[in-house]
Formats: sequence, structure tokens, C-alpha cells
Amino acid sequence: MALAGVQLLIEDNHVVIDNGILKVTLSNPGGIVTGIEYNGIDNLLEYQNDESNRGYWDLVWSSPTSPGTTGIFDVIRGTYFRVIMENEQQVELSFTRTWDASLEGKLVPLNIDKRFIMCRGCSGLYSYAIYEHLDDWPAFNLDETRIAFKLSRDKFHYMAMADNRQRNMPLPSDRSPPRGQALAYPEAVLLVNPIEPELKGEVDDKYQYSCDNKDSKLHGWISTETAVGFWLITPSNEFRSGGPLKQNLTSHVGPATLAVFLSPHYSGEDLVPKFKAGEAWKKVFGPVFIYLNSSDNGDNPINKLWDDAKLQMQIEVQSWPYNFPASQDYLKWDERGNVNGRLLVRDRYIGDDYISAKGAYVGLAPPGDTGSWQRECKFTCYQNYQFWAKADDDGYFSISNIRPGDYNLYAWVPGFIGDYKYDVVMNITPGCDIVVGDLVYEPPRAGPTLWEIGTPDRTAAEFYVPDPNPKFVNKLYVNHPDKFRQYGLWERYAELYPDSDLIYTVGVSDYTKDWFFAQVTRKKDDNTYQGTTWQIKFKQDRVNKRSAYKLRIALASATFSELQVRVNDPKAPRPLFSSGLIGRDNSIARHGIHGLYWLFTVDIWGARLVEGENTIFLTQSRANGPFQGILYDYIRLEGPPSSSSGDEI
Repeated sequence: MALAGVQLLIEDNHVVIDNGILKVTLSNPGGIVTGIEYNGIDNLLEYQNDESNRGYWDLVWSSPTSPGTTGIFDVIRGTYFRVIMENEQQVELSFTRTWDASLEGKLVPLNIDKRFIMCRGCSGLYSYAIYEHLDDWPAFNLDETRIAFKLSRDKFHYMAMADNRQRNMPLPSDRSPPRGQALAYPEAVLLVNPIEPELKGEVDDKYQYSCDNKDSKLHGWISTETAVGFWLITPSNEFRSGGPLKQNLTSHVGPATLAVFLSPHYSGEDLVPKFKAGEAWKKVFGPVFIYLNSSDNGDNPINKLWDDAKLQMQIEVQSWPYNFPASQDYLKWDERGNVNGRLLVRDRYIGDDYISAKGAYVGLAPPGDTGSWQRECKFTCYQNYQFWAKADDDGYFSISNIRPGDYNLYAWVPGFIGDYKYDVVMNITPGCDIVVGDLVYEPPRAGPTLWEIGTPDRTAAEFYVPDPNPKFVNKLYVNHPDKFRQYGLWERYAELYPDSDLIYTVGVSDYTKDWFFAQVTRKKDDNTYQGTTWQIKFKQDRVNKRSAYKLRIALASATFSELQVRVNDPKAPRPLFSSGLIGRDNSIARHGIHGLYWLFTVDIWGARLVEGENTIFLTQSRANGPFQGILYDYIRLEGPPSSSSGDEI
């Protein structure tokens, strides 16, 4: 049976595209997806919602003087519709909204071109958008942008985003009183009387389903009653800000599913691009693929639909960059370049031989300082993209399909602190295939390791994560490797340490059991909060009084915190080191085991140490609420550089 060609029907207020597998209706000229007909179902979207609240692109923007990450929410409605391509093989539609000076203060100063593509024989819809700020337009901040779909509440109750992260979800009405009880912040709700009794007593919070960009290629919903799946596939992260470790929302109660391209979540204002007046900028977001599938697999279609969606995700990833989008701003494979090489590590205090950078993340991002990629969200007019690959066991990497422009090559290696930067600006041209050969990362190191706590992997996952309060459980994360996603874990610290703070003894304590995953504040009886001071006790048999010891502190996250370090005198009026106020990640409240990475080096002169027992005091001094705190990644004390006299310690 021949596959039907793609048909286009243009009406006064709507546009319909139909390929015989699905039929999609969009508002004209707004470009809002108002209906998706598939597998005999009239509309997979929530028909009770207003048409503007079903399938849409949106953004949050603010004036250049606005502090923080809040702003004006804007569902992007086109004002002009045109057909870019129309034939039996493919239809591509454009819905544009242009800006001029008469709109200043009313709309974000961007030209926005939303595109939708339907192909013959394809069980889904592609969407991408081009944002442009011209060089004579006013300043503004772009806090967030994404594409969102609100699915039928009657049909979609099962959410899936990974093999071990999927479940039946509450209904939206379960989150509202009297069925739901708000907790410490609006996103977290205790289900006190949900429609499905088995969900009673659980916590629902959309942040429990956030995901690193590097792992967030597929998520969506299943209607078990109709055996239909609705999936959002993101085949590339090149257009997302913040690099592979940036966390974003995925799917959550609504039922809602999102492709987030730009957001300050788990990073704060550092990842809010701030455009100056007269600054030219253009970026292509997407395409992403809205994929639909169905099953006749009896009463339990979940596994079949999920496995099929994973297979389709792999097909989309392998097809990137696509060859069918019509915009000249979306570059095809022959307009891009490639970089190949090998990354090695040399640490002379581990050995003289080079070590392969196994599992290293190696990427190209706009030129900047070492580690700047994690805060990169805006660069020049045409350089707003990042391209990453994971090195194999021998350290070889291949970064493909890179858009032309100037880049630095960055990397970090699991098991080693710090960031690598190749100090040569790499110019990528169409069709280039650059071989950089062997690159060597020498991580920060001044002397031998005397002791260490944790593993340098940019997360706090290896430390002690407590079980949740039985009153605030999400059953998905019981006996789950991501147990840090449970609500209220910050309150468990004071329960474990009711009278005094954590004390860790090197050589005796076990960081997987004795180092709490987050250094949080302590709530007092009068409902105020106080900072906490942790102690690291260690014995030093010999001390070189004439040399400096190095304390390396790698943080996985910080939220309105100040880390102070004192040595052997907890009451010293001035700390040996203070980070100052750092971090706006909010990772503790949002169940993230990491946010932005920080690395500090503290010089401890031998005169401050004693032969015998020493104590390092780590104080998080800021305490205005429960969510201020620090997540440690790794701590190491290095002795003075080795010398022939053998008196380094």
C-alpha cells in the first residue's frame, strides 16, 4: 500500500497538514498547535484548554535592569503565515512575528520565525525556530525559551523519560486543594487525597523529573487505554545553552512535555543571556521531533511503545543534522566540519606515564576562559552553539557536524579535578576535518595526595544521601540510584546531627556513609536558620613548617552560599579562605545532585599545622533559609612538592 502524500489545507483561522498517519491543526497566523489527530483519536492535546494553551513556543523576557531570573511570560503568536515548501513529500510552514520600535516595552525585541515540518510516511512533526536581534534594537534579557505540549488529561497518565524513570502520574486536580497540599515551594505538592488511591501520601514535583542535557534526548507520555505514545525527541544539544551538564525540565503533571532550550534552572542568572542595545544575534533552536506511536500489544503496551520510541530516538540522532529543513540558517552536514583527536592526562604524582582520558567529555564552545562553556549562553551573532563528544576508553574523541566559526576546545575528565582548555582558537569551515592529535591535560596538582574525600566527577552522588521522610516520598525513587530526587532531604541533616555538626575523620570515616551530600543550614526553634560548620580531622606525623600545603575543594553546586575555611582554630576572626557569596543553582530544593562547578585552592602554610591531629573547619555562613547550601564534589589535601630531602611532610 502506497503511503499517502502530505496534504495542506489553509483556512481563515487554521492551517491543517495531513500525511495519512497524523493530522495537525495550527492556528493561522499564530502558529499554535491546536489539535493532533492520530490513530482514530480526534485530538491528543487537551481540548478543554484554550487553543493558545495546547502546543506552543514560549519565552520569558525582561528589561536589562531586571535582577534575577523572572520576567514576562510570552506565548509566541505569529502575525504572518507563509508556506515555505509544499509537495507530496514534505510541507514546511512558517509563522513569523516581527518587531519594530512601536512594540518597545510590549514585546521582546526579537524577530521570531517558527517552523513546522511534516514529511511523507513520518509518524510525527518537526519544529524549529529562528530568533534574531538586529543591531539597532534595544537591550533585553532572555530568561527562558522552550516548546511545550499540553496533552489530554483523560488519556495520558503514564510518563517515561528513562528505563528506570517512568511511572503512573497524578492528575492536575490532585495537586490542588483539597486533594493536594502545597509544601515548601509551589512546585512541590503532597498528594493527600488523589483520585488514584495508590498515590496517596506521595510528593509530586516537576523538578523530580529534570535531566542533564547529555541524557535528555527522549521523554513523553503513554495512553495505556488507547495504546498511544506521545514523545518529544531532541536529537542534538548543540542549540541548548550551558553544555552537556546543564539540567532542564522534561515532562511533568499536566500532562505536559517540554523541550527546553534556554533556562536558568540549576544555574541561576549566569545562564540568562543579556543582550546589549545594538548587539546583533541570531540562533536556530531545534528542530525537535514530536513522535507518535501506537501498539496492539494487548493490555500492557508500555514496554513496546517505550522501546519503539527509543529506537526512533536513535534514528533521529543518527540523522542529525537533518537534510530537509528549508531555512538557510539551519546548516546541513556539508556546511559543517569535524574535529578528531585524543586526550591524555598527565599527573606526575600518580605516575610518569600518560593516562588515557577515559570517558572524558570533550567539546567545542565559543572562545572563553577555561571552564567558561558551562556558563555560555550567548556569544556572537552566529556563534551560539556547543558540540560535545565522549572520549572512548583510550581517550580518542570525534566531534562531528560543527557549525562554522571560531571555537575553543574544552574538556573535563571523570576522576580528575578541574577543566581542560586547548589554547588554540579553532576555526571551523564547511567540510573541514581537523585532527588535533594527542592533547595532554595536566590537572591542578602541587604535591602528593595526603588524603581525599569523594570522587571528582562534578556531582555529589557518591556521598551519603539519606532516605526521605516517610511522609514525603516519591515511590519512583525508592531503591533507585537517583534517591537524591526525593523531597525534603535538606531537613534530614538536622535529624542526623541534632546537636552538633558533621565531623569526618580521615582514615576512619567513610564518605559514602559519613559525609552528608549537602552542607545545608540548620533550622532553629524560633524558625530562623543558622550556618553550619563541618570538621575534617586528620593526623599528620610530620609537618614541613617552611612550605605550603594545598587544599583543593571542588564544589558540585552552591546556592547563595559562602564557604569559609579555618585550620585548627574554629573561632579565628578571619577565615584562611572565603569564597564570598557564590551560586544561585537552587539544586538542593530542586533535587539536583549538581549545578555549576566550582574549584578552589587554599594555601595552608605548614606553620598552621601541628604534628598529630589537625582539624579543617568548613563553614557555610549564609543562612536566610533552608535551601542555602553547598554540594561538595571532591576535597583533597596535597603535601608540599616532593623534594630529594624527603621532608615534604
